[in-house]
Order: sequence, then structure tokens, then C-alpha cells
Amino acid sequence: MKLTHYFLVGGMALMAACGSSEQKQAESKSATPAACVDNDSTFNYEAERFEDIRILRYRIPCWDRLSLQQKELVYYLTQAGLAGRDMMWDQNYKHNLEIRSILEKIYTTYGGDKAAADWLSFETYLKQIWMSNGIHHHYSNLKHQPKFSAAYFDQLLAATSTECSDEIKKVIFDPKIAPRKVEKDASKGLVENSAVNMYGEGVTTKEAQEYYASLAKPNDRSPLSYGINAKLVKKDGKLVEEVYKIGGLYGAALEKVVFWLEKAEKVAENDQQAVAIRKLMDFYRTGDLRAWDDFNIQWVGATKGDIDFIHGFVEVYNDPLGNRGSYESIIQINDFEASDRMKVMMENAQYFEDNSPIMAQHKKKEVKGITYRVVNVAGESGDASPSTPIGVNLPNAQWIRTVHGSKSVSLGNIEDAYSKAAGSGTLNEFAHDAEEIERAKKYGDLAGKLHTAMHEVIGHASGQLEEGKAPSSQTLKEFASTIEEGRADLVALYYIMDQKLVDMGLMESLEVGKAEYDGYLRNGMLTQLRRLKVGEELEEAHMRNRAWVSNWIYEKGLKDSVIVKVARDGKTFIDIRDYDKMRVLVGELLKEVQRITSQGDYAAAKALADGYGKKVDPKLHQEVLDRGNKLNIPPYAGFMNPVLEPVMDASGKITDVKVTYMDKFAEQMLYYSKNYSTLAPVK
Repeated sequence: MKLTHYFLVGGMALMAACGSSEQKQAESKSATPAACVDNDSTFNYEAERFEDIRILRYRIPCWDRLSLQQKELVYYLTQAGLAGRDMMWDQNYKHNLEIRSILEKIYTTYGGDKAAADWLSFETYLKQIWMSNGIHHHYSNLKHQPKFSAAYFDQLLAATSTECSDEIKKVIFDPKIAPRKVEKDASKGLVENSAVNMYGEGVTTKEAQEYYASLAKPNDRSPLSYGINAKLVKKDGKLVEEVYKIGGLYGAALEKVVFWLEKAEKVAENDQQAVAIRKLMDFYRTGDLRAWDDFNIQWVGATKGDIDFIHGFVEVYNDPLGNRGSYESIIQINDFEASDRMKVMMENAQYFEDNSPIMAQHKKKEVKGITYRVVNVAGESGDASPSTPIGVNLPNAQWIRTVHGSKSVSLGNIEDAYSKAAGSGTLNEFAHDAEEIERAKKYGDLAGKLHTAMHEVIGHASGQLEEGKAPSSQTLKEFASTIEEGRADLVALYYIMDQKLVDMGLMESLEVGKAEYDGYLRNGMLTQLRRLKVGEELEEAHMRNRAWVSNWIYEKGLKDSVIVKVARDGKTFIDIRDYDKMRVLVGELLKEVQRITSQGDYAAAKALADGYGKKVDPKLHQEVLDRGNKLNIPPYAGFMNPVLEPVMDASGKITDVKVTYMDKFAEQMLYYSKNYSTLAPVK
């Protein structure tokens, strides 16, 4: 489960061992970490802009403090992540790799007028596809529509001697073909109307749901993550799974992934880390779901060391039925100072569970194995790049979380890059008054970081299903993701106005909580609408959850004027007039959402997600768009990754790993296609 950056520009998961020398060295190093001050005022965080996107860059703080062994480990893990990049492209849509290859050949070989309006439109279209890992928008799921003509495209094909079938041309230019990557409206056919390449031709929603229901074992206390690494297809009229594994679907990419993981295992920081890497390789070699569980259990229990990683078919947001995982990798370096500051939250996890407003039967009697760190990202790929989360809590399997615990991370240098690249324009335009603006400027960054931490550490780790209830992916179906993200948000919102956080030293006063309440409603009801085009509805799980949480609380708060809308100079503002009463409402909604989750109440989940989180007031939407357009600040951001370059001696042995930063988005995307096209050759 991951948390995305939700303050639109501003405001805002291995390692343990058994006595090896490397472990002792790492433990000694970890015990007394020096403060890491690594600021560079000359670093340019924003690389470029196009359409509704800003492309940002992030730094890897204090890289040279790592040992050579650690640098090698990070390098190999990053290479393993990039080696699987093509899998994400193919998962997103069956023609993505071919389209990418065609467009990139044109881009790199065309010798005509590159100042012409049509060429600039072509260039922008390609950048949109790079940003989204395919032809569908990374957030709205709607297909990108080129702003150049089919006739001009034919000219480019001819000028560059590039082959392109009529089928691919239709896919690019016909808005009726594959219009939406992931369908969220069950009445339209979740599988039938989704372009995502996780189901074969002719597979229906009903057939897929019945297939996975048939695999479930009644009262299974350790259910497998059925479908997490497989494409469901029809062969001879029967449903079968094409499993992602070496020798199976995506075998060529996974061979390269394992090649790099084998190197990483040899330089692991400690024994448990090495075991975890071996178990991950077992999973990629066999496709066995029990091997996936074995890896996750090992991963959760391994907590020593400086380097961590997330790798695999993880998040299920791109599957309309919530079973299939999208490929991603995030390579992390522990930020000791920041992690130490937030350690108190992890240590008090039982307090938060015991004092939650949810029903007693839905509380965990013992919260186990929560590990929380602030980390600095060293590289991302797949579903985590270019659009990255700011926080992640894993594993997703509820039984592993209950029995073995979970890991939560906040991506510190990603949040830092967002902050440094931000301006105050959006805040000044949409905040209700000077008091709210001043509070946001003073406390907004801390409020956002605390929300991320509590969302991941406390939120996703809290609560439990009632005895005998199936996982939410089966009971809440297409609403499982948005309900879970909303549940975690509500936990964070409830406790950020708790004096306990002040007493623990995490914030100086409840003014931080008020800043978070202001920012959350401002975004959920107003500013996130900038991400939608006229006529669109809220579909993406995080955007929808922020809307249904905000709109429900606003509706209930109208009774006593807890929250009101203020109209001024033709503009709408949100004014919270009683923060304590708003917290009571947050608690009431959290109690109900936990009940929905614990009991698997599909009807109630639908009522929340559709009734409060889907529809958009067209008049308010247009107003927000008009106000936002004046700011000239794109509502979305993607990230370029640093480049890790090994330095070798005459014998080919790595003597150092250097970090460099590319200047242009196109430069990095073409570099990736040249060096990591494991499933499709560059044409």
C-alpha cells in the first residue's frame, strides 16, 4: 500500500543477521549515526514541464558516507529494478512496448523541422507516454490523445523509415479503442472495459471473480495472494493463469532481474538480507505464491542494515478486480537521523490501536512487528517511476501483517524534493485566510510528513477483519483500494489532533494538526480537482478516498457549522471553524470505515466511494480550473532518477559507484530504453 503526494505543489519496505562481521559493523555504524547535512543550493530540482506535468529530480544525500560494499549493493539492486521496467509497460497495455519503440525511433532519427508545432506536439505526446509507462494517463487512466494529425504521423514514419501497422495507428488516434486503462464503474464491466493487460481476450468480470473465488479455502488463516503474479487468459474455453516467472510470462525480463539480484546477494549487508534476496529470486524462478509469502515474511523480519528495497509485483491498483500486482522497485538508504526522530511513533503503536475510536472487536489485541523508517530513495522503476509514492507500507497480505508485522517507509528525499521545488502560489490562491496561510507555511511540511508516517505506520497496520471474513479484495472488490487508503488517512487525521503527539515530542502544538486538517480538506474538496479535465469523475483510488473522506466530514459538519464553504469574490474557500468537533467527525467516519473493512460490507463501501467520492460539481470544478490555470503550476509531478555509474579497475572490479544527474527527461527515458529493453528490442 502506498501513499501518493497529495498537496499539489507545496504544503504539504530488509535487513537483520546472525552475527556475521558485516552485521556487527553495520550495527556499530547504525548505533551512533552522525547527522547528515548534505544541502546543495545550486541543485535544480525542476527539470522541465509539459502538459499537466512537472518533471522533478531528487538527490541522494550523503552518498559518499556509504561503504563500497553498500554502494555496490545499491547499484545491483537498482539495476535489478530497471531490468524489469518493461514488465510494467506491458502490464499497462498490450501494445505499449511496440508504440514506445515506434515513437522513440522517430524521435531519435527524424531530421526535419523540430521547431514546427506538429513536432512539438509529437514530442509532448511521447513525454506523456514516458511519464505514464504507456498510452494511458498515470492518474486519470484515460488514454492520451495526440494533438498532431494521423497525416503528420505518416509523414514522420516515412521520413524515418519506421514501420507501423494500421492496428497501432488506430490505437493511437481512435479515442474509442482502449479509452480507459482501469475501469472503476462495475456497471460498465470492470474487466471488459479495462485496457490493462492483465486479462486475456474474452475474459469477463464474472468469470474472473468466480475463478478466484473457487481458489479460496474456507477459514484459511494464511491465504495465498492469488493472481498477484499472473495474467488470466482463456485457452480452449477454460480460464488459466500465465504466470510471471523465468520460463513463463515475462521470463526474459526476470532472467535479467535475477542476474542482478545474484550479484546483490553476494554483497548483502548481513545474512538475513541475503536470505531475503534468495527467496525473492526463488519467487521469480518458480512463480510459486508460497515463495512470495516466504519472501515477505523474511523481509518483514529483517530490520538491520542501512539498505532496503521494495521489489516485485506489489500494488494492485491497476487491476480492476484488485488481485494482480504491478511490477515496481524502490531502492532505499536509511536516513538515521530522521528515522530516530520518528521511532517513538513505532514504539507507541499499541497506544494508537488501544485508543482508536473503532469498535473493540475490530482492534488488534497485540500490534506486532511494525518497523518504520525514513529513507532516501536511490532509484525507482516500474509502477514507482516516474510517478512515485511518498510513503509505502508492506506487505499487503493481511495475515502476514497480523502474524509477522509490517514495514513502513517515508521517502524522505522525495518529500524534500517536492518541498524544495514548490512555491506558495496554490496555497495563497486556495487557502481561506491569512491565518490559514501562515499556519501552513509554518507547520505544513511537518504536518504532511507526520500524516504520511501515521498513514503508513499506524493506519495500514491498524484494525483487523472479523473471524472468517475474506480479504477486502474479495469482499469490497473494486472499492477495496480506495476504502483502505481512506481508512489509513482517517487514522492519521484522527491522531494528528491528539495531544499524545505533542507529549511524544513529534510536534510542538496542535497547530500542526490544524494545518493538516486545513490542507486535507482544501485538497480533497478543491485543489485536487485541478487534476481532472472537464467532465471527468474521480476514479483514482487516492483521489477518490480524499474526496469521500472530505465530503462526508463536510456534510456532517454543516449541522453545527463545524466546516463551511465561504464564497468571496466569486471564489470558494473551505473554513474549518471547530477543529475539535471535526476530529470527532473523523473518529465517527473511521469507526464506520473500519466496520466496513472488518465485515466486508460491499454496499456500504460503494455508498461511500460513489456517493461522496466520485461525482464532481461541474461549476465548482470549472472555478477551480480557472483559478489554477492562472498559477501556471502543473498539478502532477514525475521524477527523474539519479544515475549510478560503477568505477572499475583494470581487472573489472568495482572500486566506487558515482552518482550523476541527467538534465533532460528525454535523455533518461532513451537511456533506459537503450539499456533495459528486456522484453522488446528498440527499433
